[in-house]
Amino acid sequence: MPLTFELCPGRTIGGDHPCFIIAEIGQNHQGDVEIAKKMIKMAKDCGADCAKFQKSELEYKFSKRALERPYDSKNSWGKTYGEHKRHLEFSHEQYRELQKYATEVGIFFTASGMDEMAVEFLHKLNVPFFKVGSGDTNNFPYLEKTAKKGYCELPRLHYASDGVCYFFFRNQETGRPMVVSSGMQSMETMRQVYKTVKKHNENFAILQCTSAYPLEPENVNLRVITEYQKEFPDIPIGYSGHESGINISVAAVALGAKVIERHITLDKTWKGSDHAASLEPSELTELVCSIRLVERALGSRVKRMLPCEKPCHDKLGKSVVAKVKIPKGTVLTLDMLAVKVAEPMGVAAQDIFRLVGKTVVEDVEEDESVTPEVVDSYGKKAKC
Repeated sequence: MPLTFELCPGRTIGGDHPCFIIAEIGQNHQGDVEIAKKMIKMAKDCGADCAKFQKSELEYKFSKRALERPYDSKNSWGKTYGEHKRHLEFSHEQYRELQKYATEVGIFFTASGMDEMAVEFLHKLNVPFFKVGSGDTNNFPYLEKTAKKGYCELPRLHYASDGVCYFFFRNQETGRPMVVSSGMQSMETMRQVYKTVKKHNENFAILQCTSAYPLEPENVNLRVITEYQKEFPDIPIGYSGHESGINISVAAVALGAKVIERHITLDKTWKGSDHAASLEPSELTELVCSIRLVERALGSRVKRMLPCEKPCHDKLGKSVVAKVKIPKGTVLTLDMLAVKVAEPMGVAAQDIFRLVGKTVVEDVEEDESVTPEVVDSYGKKAKC
């Protein structure tokens, strides 16, 4: 059974717990705090568990030349890449405002720390878990520092679905949980990622991911989920998708994904490269409903006849009948028996071979049910 742990206050993932659904707002907010709030509310209303952003300290994420390069694109918010990114980057105070709003709405709030200084800020902001984007998954100094981060001493405030406000204190000796995407990485790199994080923090999940926007189905490789489950059996495995539609993400849950992350938008036609690979409100609602339906359908690992199947069994279930007239005292052979829908129901069809060699204690007419009562010693426990 995969490891289970509390990803957010009161919300455990892994094992048989419900899939945790992250609505990735990222930078689809167009640099507008009010739009960002609408998207947080959208995520909540559609049933997602968490609204997530992307936080960068631009001078720590990009080199000076990278920020100064011209950015001539239909998606550009400035003449240079730096101007473009600054337009989309919220300040620390704006993040506090958004976190407060998410708490009021009643949805978990976090962000991907896109550089070490951003992680420091998110740590002080006391987000419930760190998200590691694919671009930093092979950044081992970053991973190690992030994995070592414990919890702040402040209690964590959260509004539960029942509207009640709770304070949570978490173990200061345990690292803040992490969710690590694996786009652009090899299995060998992911083994190293696992060892690096595990050394300092046991509470983390790995997500299968392909970093293409939008993502074509043939490049999704959902089978990697099952390979991760074999390689890393003691952590939850999930899926971060950039494909169009919801079907592939639902299939990931059927394969055992315990975390699903999808980009969301209010309008796919808006400026920005992520919008085309994002889900609009109706799609996010459908995704959440479909995931919950699949989780119900996954059900039990025990195969047995269920109470709901009894009416069908009573009406159409087959049992053993006499193929010919069988006089009292006859030792049964297989050629005397047949399987049919019979009234009354006789010995269960799967037990036909157990009847061979046993003696009937009453006459059984042709096409009559062979019931347990007419077969000597059938179904009777030996006396001690």
